[in-house]
Amino acid sequence: MSNSPFKAYDVRGLIPDQMNVPFAYRFGQAVAHLLKANSVVVGHDMRLDSAPFADAISQGLMDSGVNVLPVGQCGTEEVYFHTDTSGADGGLMVTASHNPQNYNGIKMVLKGAHAATRDNALGPLEELVMSDTPFTPVSYENRGKKLPQLDRAPYIQRLLNQVDGVALKPLKIVCHAGNGCAGSIIDLLEEHLPFTFIKVDHEADGNLPNGIPNPLLPEKRAKAANAVKEHGADLGIAWDGDFDRCFFYDHTGEFVEGYYLVGLIAQTLLHNNPGGKIVYDPRLTWNTIDVVQAAGGVPIISKTGHAFFKQIMREENAIYGGEMSAHHYFDDFSFCDTGMVPWLAIVSEISTSGKSLKEMVEERIAKFPCSGEINFTVNDAPSILAEIEKTYAPNALKVEHIDGVSIEFDDWRFNVRSSNTEPLLRINVEARGDKALVDQKVVELSKLINAS
Repeated sequence: MSNSPFKAYDVRGLIPDQMNVPFAYRFGQAVAHLLKANSVVVGHDMRLDSAPFADAISQGLMDSGVNVLPVGQCGTEEVYFHTDTSGADGGLMVTASHNPQNYNGIKMVLKGAHAATRDNALGPLEELVMSDTPFTPVSYENRGKKLPQLDRAPYIQRLLNQVDGVALKPLKIVCHAGNGCAGSIIDLLEEHLPFTFIKVDHEADGNLPNGIPNPLLPEKRAKAANAVKEHGADLGIAWDGDFDRCFFYDHTGEFVEGYYLVGLIAQTLLHNNPGGKIVYDPRLTWNTIDVVQAAGGVPIISKTGHAFFKQIMREENAIYGGEMSAHHYFDDFSFCDTGMVPWLAIVSEISTSGKSLKEMVEERIAKFPCSGEINFTVNDAPSILAEIEKTYAPNALKVEHIDGVSIEFDDWRFNVRSSNTEPLLRINVEARGDKALVDQKVVELSKLINAS
């Protein structure tokens, strides 16, 4: 299955070699066969191929006797939301997220918006889809139907429930949708909120005239940062194409590392949920642990990745989980990741605390400075990981293998892990109040990796 587009937690592939209309149709048939489904939610992002692929998936489902609950063009979190609230047997979102323009893919959740994994769905689906075994269509009278498009109003109301409308201040907010799908949600929220939105690359456009929306890349941040400064905005928010991740800029236009947002959002939620459990990933940890414990919460570590987070959050009944890569999970959002709930939580905190976003994070950044994630292209990731551990572990206070290797000392720690999809090593370094030490250790680790 070397040409298979099936990955660890979703489907992603090149158009038309791996992702095409016949593949999408067969995928719909396979989902119907595997889930023995009565109904499945189907949505798609703004890419030019996404609507045709969603139509083909829907046709495969209907020809197999399954009713389709269409969301139309939407964000991934809308599929999660509607899969849970409708009682559907599964949800499928056609999106390539932040992959290049010649890619597309499918994200999947099971009944109740439970994560689809290699074990419970994607592995068996791959066997079915990539085999030559034909599926037998049901009789005409047993075919499924495409039901009316799902109403967005309950989803919008869930977002509005995140804030106390009376307490909100009339903030000025830059919104950078990157020609992805987030803009239409801002438009629907706008009439209910006292904010002035400055909209940048707001309209969804599958031609991606400004490139792939992925604010995790530093070169994609200038437009939002400049708009914040130009308009004197209180903060800026940006999203990727299917808006399952959101990113923040303070009132000076400075990009705020996702790591510090995890602690901040946890802190805001613990106000009303004393003793709540907070899930975090192993890449950068000290700030999150410190903030959560100070706020009376219980920090719980999880391997990086949405399937792991969703599983641990459900097992522990955690109220929130945050990855430094800007995925934020909430118990009252089906334990799923959302790019809309986090910014509403932050603006609510800005309104009630009277502090700016910069004021809320600058003390934390000074206390636990970090490198941000740095990527290295390598030929043999396992041997380099082994060399790093051999070099640093003998003098370490703690060595963990939850995800890659994390090595901790008195005044600094780091995590190094290999990418699941690319020949990359990713490192993250943090220290206790010493940015120069972070910079020094990045140089040191870089030399070791590049020499290996």
